[in-house]
Amino acid sequence: MHSASRRSLKVLATSLAAVIALAIPASAAFAAPKPPAPNPDAGCARSATPPAPVDTSEKPAPGQASPAPLPVPTSPVGGSRMGECGIVAPADAAAPPEGVTAASWVLQDLDTGGVLAAKNPHVRERPASLIKTLLALVAVTELKPEQPVTITKEDAEQECTCVGVEAGEQYTVDQLMHGLLMHSGNDVAHALAATLGGVDATLAKMNALATRIGATDTRAATPSGLDGPGMSTSAYDLSLIFHYAMKQPEFAKAVGTKQFELPGANGKPPIKILNDNRLLGVYPGFLGGKTGFTDDARHTYVGGAQRDGKRIAVVLVRTEQQPTPVVGQASKLLDYGFALQKAQAAPVGRIDYQPPAPPAVETHGKAGGTNVANAAGTVQAEDAFGTTGWILTVVVFLIIVGGFVVGYQRKRTQAEER
Repeated sequence: MHSASRRSLKVLATSLAAVIALAIPASAAFAAPKPPAPNPDAGCARSATPPAPVDTSEKPAPGQASPAPLPVPTSPVGGSRMGECGIVAPADAAAPPEGVTAASWVLQDLDTGGVLAAKNPHVRERPASLIKTLLALVAVTELKPEQPVTITKEDAEQECTCVGVEAGEQYTVDQLMHGLLMHSGNDVAHALAATLGGVDATLAKMNALATRIGATDTRAATPSGLDGPGMSTSAYDLSLIFHYAMKQPEFAKAVGTKQFELPGANGKPPIKILNDNRLLGVYPGFLGGKTGFTDDARHTYVGGAQRDGKRIAVVLVRTEQQPTPVVGQASKLLDYGFALQKAQAAPVGRIDYQPPAPPAVETHGKAGGTNVANAAGTVQAEDAFGTTGWILTVVVFLIIVGGFVVGYQRKRTQAEER
């Protein structure tokens, strides 16, 4: 009897030990507190919002609230290193050039989409007139180049910089695109927005396009880039938008045009437009780009160039003209990018058009806020009963079975002894 009971208990103990040994690691994995969602801009100033405005340009209209900051993805678009702060460069690469005052910048390979180097790529700033690249993308998508546009009084009276189009005159979309991208005409931006359905409808289209191509830091508040409530972007996003735009022939042609004429109105001479980008025709192989400035955004810049069959582009945001002019800073960074290419340095990220799957996001009331919301479908539903509950159920079940086994063995042994 004792021998049989001992054997049964030994079998039961061995079974229980095996189940517990298998269950405890799984239990620990499920029961352990979940690590906080990674913040791609941890430690970066202004990770969720641009700096405070210096004037009232972003004050919402009476009765309207200022838009909440855009959510920050848990994984930075373009690769993990795009979430780093400060200089992001390949291992063992030469240091970036001195004299670059931009708060953020990105160097990219326009052909492969590789990010060659960057500084604070996803820290949020304001785009100024670089947002016109997004407006131009909507325009080339929805409007035909030869489509006529009649200028209204409201178009002609926009806060300038302006090309000088006159109310009542008619121009083609292609002509207006040159004025938009070469001379950053706010009058032209308003005219194109009106043609696209009005300012509000155009902003909705611009922001929908930004979301679709993966520009998660970008919200257009005005079609022209004048500051407005909720305006936001990043050096990475502007690089992504420019990369996408340079694939559109109408866009690439306009930004690469040095001089253009719009027909004069009422017998007046033609309106001559010179490209604002001073590297065009000066920097070898320059392809074109865009400049911008507002008091809140400071200077912004994008430009691309080609050398030895390779095309690269640079974006600078929140830049100052002193001690080195912005075009000089862009020239230095382009040289640095071509040097990295020549050295075959590994990219530090990528220009990624794929919008992230609905991520767990951080909704910030201010920079550095905590995770307060999760996008639907990203967090697995937890078992209401709990893993520990199931383990205890299995253990109790085995004890009950073991009790029956021991009882059966005891009765069998007693019967044999009789």
